[in-house]
Amino acid sequence: MRTDIFARLDREPEPPKIEIPRMSRTRLALFGGTSAFYVAIVVAVLVSSWLVTLDWKVMLFRPYQQWPEVHATLDYFVVLGQRGPTAVMVAAWLGWRSWRQHTLRPLLVLGAALLLLNVTVGAVKIGLGRLGPHYATQIGSAELFAGGDIFPSGHTANAVVTWGILSYLATTPRARRYLSALSAVVALGVGLTTVYLGTHWLSDVLLGWAAGLLILLGLPWCEPVIARAEAMILGARDALWARRRRILPVPVAVGAPRPAIYPQRGAPAPEAEPAAEPVAAEPVGEPVGAGTGAAATGGAAAGGRTGNVRATLAQPRPHAVARSERMPVTPAGSRRPPHARPYDGRLTGG
Repeated sequence: MRTDIFARLDREPEPPKIEIPRMSRTRLALFGGTSAFYVAIVVAVLVSSWLVTLDWKVMLFRPYQQWPEVHATLDYFVVLGQRGPTAVMVAAWLGWRSWRQHTLRPLLVLGAALLLLNVTVGAVKIGLGRLGPHYATQIGSAELFAGGDIFPSGHTANAVVTWGILSYLATTPRARRYLSALSAVVALGVGLTTVYLGTHWLSDVLLGWAAGLLILLGLPWCEPVIARAEAMILGARDALWARRRRILPVPVAVGAPRPAIYPQRGAPAPEAEPAAEPVAAEPVGEPVGAGTGAAATGGAAAGGRTGNVRATLAQPRPHAVARSERMPVTPAGSRRPPHARPYDGRLTGG
């Protein structure tokens, strides 16, 4: 017996009305405040302020040596911030939602968010070139422009974006609240775990949180582009399906070879050519039992008849005629042998 839980897994009969988030005043204010925080973190690291000093204090404290019993567990937990595994898990969930709601928007939103994440975070990482705690060369230095790629933290930013997408795409206020809390816990946990493991500075994590939050807050600006992309993809799919429906198979008899090209609907079917009638060949030899007079007459026309026979045999035959299907030839003369004499009524005795 089916329950309401399993009924909710079925595909909806028609696309539901989904309210797309817009750039409201609250969201715009949060975007401006987060941008200011982002710039402040970058400037504080560039000038080697108190934030860099705090980075070194946390690094020299070595949390992974203070609490070694949780090291193995946090090694697995930090995977929730890696781009590959998390993108696959979230894409599977959003793919099911796309199928259920008859829309590609969830998958397109995820793709747009990951693209923005790679471009923005990757550009800052390469531009600043900061080294990680394990590769630091001078105590108290910001370790900038040294060929590194850890500022901001990619794990932290990816955790904010990937898990925050679930709350952004939620269709009910209750689901949005629960998913927002879940994504916040995962993002905070992943960021602090990287500090515990010594792979990132504390300032890297702060900038990663800000970078991921900026992408989530700016997604409403990408909604018109996402809508146009969805319309183009669905239009191309409908055109392909319509083209396939116009192609109909040609009826083929049993055992006959199937044609390689199918005509389109509305085109007249090709008319079959009538089969050629079999041409009966003339008898080659003289009929059995013909008299001497017939033989003389036949001898005069033998040359002409022989030419006709050869011409007939040279013509292409539509099909072979079995011996049992040939027409019997009736002899023109008597069936008696030529040496038999007529009976005169007298008996001859020996």
